[in-house]
Amino acid sequence: MKSAKRTPLKTSSTLNTLCGREVYLKLENLQKTGSFKIRGAANKVQRLTEKEAELGVIAASAGNHAQGVAYSSFKKGISAVIYMPESAPLAKIEAVKAYGAEVVISGQTYQESYRAALQKQKESGRYFIHAFDDPDVIAGQGTVAAEMLQQQPELDTIVIPVGGGGLIAGMAACIKTLKPSVKVIGVQAAGAAASYNRFKRKFPYTLVNAVSIADGIAVKEPGMVTFPHIEAYVDDMVTVSDEEIASAIVFMAEREKMLTEGAGAASLAAVLYKSHLFSSSAKTGAVISGGNMDIDTMLACRRLNAAFKKSQKIV
Repeated sequence: MKSAKRTPLKTSSTLNTLCGREVYLKLENLQKTGSFKIRGAANKVQRLTEKEAELGVIAASAGNHAQGVAYSSFKKGISAVIYMPESAPLAKIEAVKAYGAEVVISGQTYQESYRAALQKQKESGRYFIHAFDDPDVIAGQGTVAAEMLQQQPELDTIVIPVGGGGLIAGMAACIKTLKPSVKVIGVQAAGAAASYNRFKRKFPYTLVNAVSIADGIAVKEPGMVTFPHIEAYVDDMVTVSDEEIASAIVFMAEREKMLTEGAGAASLAAVLYKSHLFSSSAKTGAVISGGNMDIDTMLACRRLNAAFKKSQKIV
């Protein structure tokens, strides 16, 4: 996957002190296109046949997969059309356009954009690249885990944000193959907890609405291909509130001097606020899955964090 790069695994004395253990952050927010999604997209694009590449590709995404497909297609000289919802952050829409892809804004949510893209695919004959329900995409995302275990072989727990499940499906399969003793914990936003519900055998498995400041993981239902991997390889799942996610975003900005989007901060929010899950962990890895955020969202995060601190009586 020449389009993707090996990202740093960083520890922080401030974070270690707060958590009472060593915490290692896998900085996929420093990845090309600003998120891990480039890994799966690049892997898929590179596996297209000559005929498939000639027809061009089509995808649906709230932003990060869109950028991954657009960039990978640009590098290969392939035409790309990306359907994005009206709720997609402007920064992500502009980035996709900058990589040369045609952007079609359709629907309020990812699911609506996805349905529109599927209809267009039938009409155009372009090759559809799914954001997560594709074995090649899943395999590409799994390289995050391989790197983490190479960079810090003593990790005993790895925390991974979950939307459609492509990242955790690929990573968990890789982790349990390379080092089965490592505990894998998935994290979802409380307002978009379809995979969490199914994993815990709670209803509903399919949500009417998926609303969260973490737009990158606001998915209404688990992936058909990804969820069996989650059932087979993931040890536990947890949800975090938007306030906890916002707090993690502000922590990364103020203490680590890094921009982290909501989905990217979800795993850190779990490490900070669900400490009971990590009582037996000495070295915890958390995937900071992306850093693509617009200013309006950052301002909303600061307001949420201020209200959260006040409610928790945190100075």
